[in-house]
Amino acid sequence: MIAAGSLLGVAVNRARFSFPVGKVDIKTLYPMDLEEFMKALGEDVLAEQIRKSFQTDTPLPQALHDAAMRLYRQYLVVGGMPECVMQYASTKDFILVRHTQDTILTSYLNDMSKYNNLNEIKKTRLAYDNITVQLSKKNTRFQYKLLKKGGRASEFENAIEWLCLSGIVSQVYKVEQARKPLENYRDIDAFKIYVSDLGLLCAKKDLTAGDILYMTEELDDFKGGLTENYVNVQLTINGYQTYYWESARGAEIDFVIQREGRLIPIEVKSADNTKAKSLKIYMDTYKPDYAIKLSAKNFGFEDGKKTVPLYAAFCI
Repeated sequence: MIAAGSLLGVAVNRARFSFPVGKVDIKTLYPMDLEEFMKALGEDVLAEQIRKSFQTDTPLPQALHDAAMRLYRQYLVVGGMPECVMQYASTKDFILVRHTQDTILTSYLNDMSKYNNLNEIKKTRLAYDNITVQLSKKNTRFQYKLLKKGGRASEFENAIEWLCLSGIVSQVYKVEQARKPLENYRDIDAFKIYVSDLGLLCAKKDLTAGDILYMTEELDDFKGGLTENYVNVQLTINGYQTYYWESARGAEIDFVIQREGRLIPIEVKSADNTKAKSLKIYMDTYKPDYAIKLSAKNFGFEDGKKTVPLYAAFCI
């Protein structure tokens, strides 16, 4: 028998339901990643070419690179919710897609009253509303004091847990040292929170398709957080447990993952400005086999750094 349902993470972990341990395989359904989005739009050949360029560090022809960057920005607007992707593939109408996204967001708010006591509903909604605000900050580390004046972890940690268990958001913890196992070095008081779908993030921020497709200057404060969120979604769909690293003097690496048994740092830039002092500090400290730099630049490999265009994050 196969059964599907939303909020199973909350129901199993927080509600008083018995569960047949050892008799059930639990699979998590994620939003569609950018590769699946491309294929839904009939861009199978381009997706395959991107994978080949990733493996060989060979730049795509400029025309294909530009086309892939356009698809990347379309994905930021549409996101990976299957109904939204289906609508966009058949109509290319961002307004119709936004209506569906608004409906999904409303259902999220309604779901927050399920498996949640009355005292927690308001806190959960406040936390969810504030997550997108915190992604616009220069430092995207989550701060309870931005939820409300004098806000503390003890007041909001249950609300954050509910959002994580529901699959609506995910927490990325800081590691104090980039050593195996990463879990042993995480700082439980320092984390970032990203939402699970890019289209819903843009809808929640009430950003128009034009804002994202042309990356207008008004978005300058939000571009960094949006791009980090996008990369975290692609890595999570690929099964990675993501962390970020920060040195004692404030150098920061956006993501550290364990890939093919090796700890790999990932630096994320929203444009093609790829100067990364923090990455040099990390590499001098931990001597990784290589590092990944995600940006608007084409594929390449130089000085131990694998340059990967943002649209190819699904290849990692």
